[in-house]
Amino acid sequence: MSSSESLSHRTDHDARLTLQRAARQNLNRPPHAGPEVRILEAHNTNLSPDMTKQQEQPNLFVRCMRKIFHPLGFTKGYNFGLFAAFFLAMFIFCLVRSPYLNIGGSAKSSFASGAAPGEWYWYRSGIYRVGITMHLAAVIPAGILMVWQFLPVLRRGCVLFHRINGFIIYALITVGNIGGLLIARRTFGGATSVQAAVGLLAVITWISMSLAWYNIRRLQIEQHRAWMLRMAFYLGTIITTRLIVPIAAVFVSRGVYHTVWSCDELSFYYTDDPSQLTINYPACNITDYVAIQATFMTGRAENIGAALQINFGMALWVAIFIHTIGVEIYLNLTPREAERLRVISHQRQLAAGFKNPGSAGLTVDRWGDADPWMPPFEEKSPEKTSSS
Repeated sequence: MSSSESLSHRTDHDARLTLQRAARQNLNRPPHAGPEVRILEAHNTNLSPDMTKQQEQPNLFVRCMRKIFHPLGFTKGYNFGLFAAFFLAMFIFCLVRSPYLNIGGSAKSSFASGAAPGEWYWYRSGIYRVGITMHLAAVIPAGILMVWQFLPVLRRGCVLFHRINGFIIYALITVGNIGGLLIARRTFGGATSVQAAVGLLAVITWISMSLAWYNIRRLQIEQHRAWMLRMAFYLGTIITTRLIVPIAAVFVSRGVYHTVWSCDELSFYYTDDPSQLTINYPACNITDYVAIQATFMTGRAENIGAALQINFGMALWVAIFIHTIGVEIYLNLTPREAERLRVISHQRQLAAGFKNPGSAGLTVDRWGDADPWMPPFEEKSPEKTSSS
């Protein structure tokens, strides 16, 4: 073959590749794409084959990670990153805390032995014992089961398991919230900031759970996804709180911070040597309450408990803020996934005979001032394409 024929052959081959890429982009491009999109596509189609090949081939790290998350059903690396950073953290945290299901046992791993100083005095009997039992017996299993709801390979391949597991989680969260409200008055001192934060968490998780259930009943899948993610993120605030509290307690220990304990509460930790209570806190001879310094420096249980208590309300509110903002950032960074699910919702609602298909659930175009949503033009539906 002469050099001119070889050059002509390569030119024809490059032209065919360019036409194929342009055809694929035209199929994937939404009908409302403006001139800016067409200019960008024209620029991309003019890239040389070597540059295109270099852009399309992922690096070694990406290829290795895809071998991990593709079998789990993830198609995007950022989705797997969120799953690993948040849901696996929740799963591990709940597994580590599972020995706390032994509420009042004598084992070192029981809740009675591992609770922060000042906690077990209130939780050992009465309504608070009922509340802590309900709370731990519900939220720990819920956290372990939660991870499976967001695993794509199970969500798509085992729909019945996804539904049953979801109902179990709903029931456990309801019981756990009731238990949390019962113990809020004594949780880490029971300050009003703590009680307000616990009440807020119970309300927003219940609201998110209810809206997620309503939207899936209306086959509004993208809204179901959004509200389930919000609920899971809100429930995860306790993990972030547990990280903030000891860090803040270290800084508090360097200053002069105090909290108030009752002398009866103090005597609970001096049963082995009651005389030491009088030495350390002589004010208990004339009053029922004393000021406890919040510090780790002394090594005494009451001082450590005070350092944890004085920071818990602050840490809980900071964690709520972080998780509330974080989930909204994630939802706003994944509009293509929401749009894909809305197209599927439109098809299922249309087949089920719902009014306003595509917007049969709680969507902003029905309840806000957004423009009416219109399904994009597609030759094949996403469901048919994935099943073919």
